[in-house]
Amino acid sequence: MSRKLTLADIADVRAYERERDEFRTRVIELKRRRRVHVGTIMTLLFENRDTIRFQIQEMARVEKLTTDDEIRIELDIYNPMIPDPGQVCATMFLELTTDDQMREWLPKLANVERSVLLVLSDGSRIRGTIDEQHEQGLTREAVTAAVHYLRWDLTPDQVEAFAAGEVRLEIDHPDYLESVVLGDATHAELLDDLRG
Repeated sequence: MSRKLTLADIADVRAYERERDEFRTRVIELKRRRRVHVGTIMTLLFENRDTIRFQIQEMARVEKLTTDDEIRIELDIYNPMIPDPGQVCATMFLELTTDDQMREWLPKLANVERSVLLVLSDGSRIRGTIDEQHEQGLTREAVTAAVHYLRWDLTPDQVEAFAAGEVRLEIDHPDYLESVVLGDATHAELLDDLRG
């Protein structure tokens, strides 16, 4: 069964308003387990079907999207971020809050989106790939964007190595050398994604 969302999965505005408080509370807790801070200015949110459904529902609510065609556009944009078995997907945010920070960090971190790895317990190093659909709009040679969409594809052996022990998220960009071990809750969430 596909994990991808269809029109039938997206509630219309009135139906969503009835479920929104409960769904929002559940997704906030889910995101807490799936969010990883790496160093001082970078955060990755590992996406799944519920986080992406929430994104589309909130977009439809705010932008007052009501037609099937409008919702289909959002589905086409965000469905690639729902991981298939053997994959994990993340939205990477550079947490820059001032113009000075943006002027300093966005040029300095050009190509950082190509510098994010999962390091498994067996020493395997899996470099994230940039979501093809978003790459053209977000990737530049001299400056980076504040948001990127990444995916890691693991072989069955790598999934087992992921399950077997500690997993680190590492950034090997020369101007942002950072590493963090995934917490137990995050590790469990991502293992569920990988195993389907």
